[in-house]
Amino acid sequence: MSKQPEPIPFPVSFAADNTAKGADRYNGMVDCFRKIIKNEGFPRLYRGIAAPILMEAPKRATKFAANDEWGKIYRKMFGVAEMNQPISVLTGASAGATETFVVVPFELVKIRLQDKKSSYNGPIDVVKKVVASDGLLGLYTGLESTMWRHVLWNAGYFGVIFQVKKLLPKSETKQGQMTNDLVAGSIGGTFGTILNTPADVVKSRIQNTVKVKGVVPKYNWTLPSIALVAKEEGFAALYKGFLPKVLRLGPGGGTSPISLNPVTAYRNGDPLLSSSLFSTGILLVVFTSVIDFYKKMKASNKA
Repeated sequence: MSKQPEPIPFPVSFAADNTAKGADRYNGMVDCFRKIIKNEGFPRLYRGIAAPILMEAPKRATKFAANDEWGKIYRKMFGVAEMNQPISVLTGASAGATETFVVVPFELVKIRLQDKKSSYNGPIDVVKKVVASDGLLGLYTGLESTMWRHVLWNAGYFGVIFQVKKLLPKSETKQGQMTNDLVAGSIGGTFGTILNTPADVVKSRIQNTVKVKGVVPKYNWTLPSIALVAKEEGFAALYKGFLPKVLRLGPGGGTSPISLNPVTAYRNGDPLLSSSLFSTGILLVVFTSVIDFYKKMKASNKA
């Protein structure tokens, strides 16, 4: 294309510049953006964005609330007064499992809409057609693989946050505490992403498979699917899309602790902080959706 592509937001540009060139027809993220905008129009970049926007608030609320509650349960169960490293990992894993039941229907809708061959006319259309063909439980296609993804990510995330916060110097100011939360959360998000990417790769394949009666899907359960992908495509295939994913979940993990409760910030007399955190959350969702779409497009072109 002769003319330059339209400017894209800095976070997306940053991720694009750091994306390794692939072997398919997309030579990196910028090339992917350029060709999608040229061939399918700019709105295609945001196809499926409604699902993650609607999911984000209940997802994060469930994640941290469940982590707190499971922490109380395990401290009482093991007779421990304070959190420690093993309990942090255990509560994180349990929170991830709990969070899965909120996330799966939204993830299913998002993945079906972002598929290059998708013929759905929006989120409601996905829900209607899935329920019509597979029943209400069809909305929970990929539950097991999604649970693996969230259990691994949250176990790594909360476990690492606990350890990193112990190593960081204690802060006496709100700004310093936010900085510590951002650093610890970013490191935790990065580590969690390293742990869960193989499960995420097969989760997308499982959820994007339309069920046919009498036919066993190629990708059905997480561990066998991971083994199958590694056998047929090599171990590296389990980390397809890792870079754009870690570029969003690393910083995303950092913003989670500091944007946990905007309502509390408002109650504490800081409405500016509350609105700023809310806006940051929405921007993060938009950025995440674009990166997710790019990752799925690369995967579908390699398939």
